[in-house]
Parts: sequence; C-alpha cells; structure tokens
Amino acid sequence: MTVSTAVAPLTLPVPDLSDDGLAAVTAEVAVTAEEYDRSGAVPTRGIEAAHRAGLLTATVAQRDGGPGASPLDVARILVALGEGDPSVALLAANTLATHAGQATARHWPAAAYADLLRRSADGPALVNAIRAEPELGAPARGGLPATVARRTADGWSVSGRKAYATGGTALAYHVVWAVADEPHGDPGRPRVGHVVVPGGASGITWIDTWDHLGLRASNTHDVVYDEVRVPDDAFIELPRVDGVYRDLATATSPTSFGYPALYVGVARAARSAFVRFARDRVPTALGRPIAETDRIQAVAGEIDAQIAQAEALLFGTLLRIETGDTRHLAQLSLIKVQIGRSAVAAVQTAVAALGNPALSRHLPFERHLRDVLCVRVHPPQEDAALLAAGRRLLVPTAGGTA
Repeated sequence: MTVSTAVAPLTLPVPDLSDDGLAAVTAEVAVTAEEYDRSGAVPTRGIEAAHRAGLLTATVAQRDGGPGASPLDVARILVALGEGDPSVALLAANTLATHAGQATARHWPAAAYADLLRRSADGPALVNAIRAEPELGAPARGGLPATVARRTADGWSVSGRKAYATGGTALAYHVVWAVADEPHGDPGRPRVGHVVVPGGASGITWIDTWDHLGLRASNTHDVVYDEVRVPDDAFIELPRVDGVYRDLATATSPTSFGYPALYVGVARAARSAFVRFARDRVPTALGRPIAETDRIQAVAGEIDAQIAQAEALLFGTLLRIETGDTRHLAQLSLIKVQIGRSAVAAVQTAVAALGNPALSRHLPFERHLRDVLCVRVHPPQEDAALLAAGRRLLVPTAGGTA
C-alpha cells in the first residue's frame, strides 16, 4: 500500500550546487582525507561537512521537504565529494540513492522514513542497503540471501550475517536483503525483500573485517543480526523478474551513475596533485620545474584526456536522458565500465610518470591509486557488462541487456 511520508514542518540543509559551492565542500572534505585513510575511522568531519552543505539529503523529494536533485545533480555532488574524500563520497552515494529511491516509489514504512528525515534535519543520517553475504557474495551475480525475516506476533525478527556493509556503526538505518520464512503460495519461490532496520536496534553486532586496499575510511565491515525486531511494515517485498527475484538495487540506472562519478573525483584529485608536484619539483640537474619539460606536459595532457573522456561519458549520458533521449539506455552498463576505465587510467598515468615519489605515503598519489581501483568492484563488473552487451548484439533472443 502506498503511504504518504511527507513531513511538515521540516527544514533540511539547502545545497549550493554551484561550481564554487561544490568546490568549497571538496576543499573542506579533503583536509581530513589522509587522516581517515590512515586511521580507518568513520570520516566524521567529512560527513558533517557534506551534511552542512545539504549534500546528504539532496535527493529527498520536494514533497518531503527536500530539493529533489536529479541524477545529473547527484553526479556533480559525488564528483566533488570523491575529489575530496572518496570514503565520504561512498557513504553519501548510498544515502542519496536511498532517498532517490524513496522519492520515486515511496516504499519505506511511513514512520521510519519520517524518523530518517527528522534525523537528517538535525545532523548526518546515513543509510545503506545491506545485501552481500560471506557465503553468497554480491547479489548482482544471482542467488538468494541466507538472512531470514521471521514472523512474530507484532512484526518481524531478522537474523543473519552480512558482508561489506558500508557505513558501519555510523548508519542510521540499514536496508537488509532477506528471505521471509512465512508460507507462500509457491513453496519453491519464497518471499524476498528488504527489511528497514534502525541502526541502533537491539541485536546488531558489528565485526571489524574491513582491511582493504582502498576506501579505507568507508567502514565496510561485516554485520550480524541476531533476532532484530522490527514492525510489521518494515518488510518490503521485491517483485520477481522473469520468474525469479533479483536485487533491483544492483541494476544499472541513471541513479546508479553516482558511483562511477565519485571515482572521476578521485582522478581529478590525482590530476591536481600531479600539477602541484610538477610545478614544485626542480631537479638539480634540470635547474627548472619538471612542469616545463615536454615529457611531463605530455603526461599531464594524457591525464587530462582520460578525465575529459570520463566526464563526457558521465555527464553526457545523464544529459541525454534529461532531454528524453533513451537510445543509449541499453549501453548504460558499458558506459559505467568505460568511465571507470578512464578514471583508473588517469591515476595510473600520473603514478607511472613520477616513479618512486608517487608510491610514497608522503604524497597522495598512492592513496588516489588505491581508492580509484575500487571502482572495479561496483556492479556491474566488467565481465558481466561485456558479456551481456555481446549477447545483446549477437544473440538477441537470449534477452541479455547491457
């Protein structure tokens, strides 16, 4: 049943989405990026900066007191945050995607979403869809979760273990992928859905498993749910697609372009670091900054070319959709792959040209390289996107989509 979740009066931070406004947030978030990368702690100051700037609630629907930012706006926001601190950007991306989904479908329980909005007015209120599991892996590859939602007298009891739950203890709400245990008309097809769980609910235990190459401050730990009690309306059943359940949150859509956008931001940060280093570095044998040499200028040009390509694909794709042109929708997964490839190439080009200094933790290049490589883990992964595209071209009856 569709229930209105509008809350009034409600005052959310108003975002300044001008270039200067976003650049100011980038600069503020960047100040603590290295510190949080080293400590692995929740990047509190960066999150608070994003909240004050209204960037965590930019996609809240206008009917709920938000600005209702478009996918193009979201891409610009996440490029800016990714340039400052990609861990902050990833936390923001998950939260923005949740609000955007609610703006479209109003699928959350009314009371829970009203509470999320109230908390978002007071301070940062992060949300994430918790889907992956240690045994299953990522749901984009198919399969059903082992996490179970069991019926109780007044709602549901959720039990199971999840992996890669980005946000950790900073999450205000978890949206947990689970199977319902109650009888169904078809015993071979259990009810599958998302359960909206408050982050402070009794029975939630975090296991500090995140010791990753990049995005170290994203707090993407494992989480255990041990008979976590939630109300009756907290279970949101997912529809079947071709007779089976799919995690629709992993599907490529304009909203999902926020994820590659944050890595374009990482590439921009690497470009800025390269420019600073090249202008400051004066080898004694050369007697002038390396920025004045043809070789370094050509490298800078290659970095810029890769970023220009990524940005053209990112913003061009979303602008086409805004104008009503949908001819490229079948290629969205491929475009996401190409954006990621270009972002990685830009950072790798900078690192390769500078040698040892770029691999030292005294400079930011190695951090940017570690972070940008994480673009490859976001669905759809390259092999799946390329296979689906090939099937779409060569075997149309197979029904593959790219």
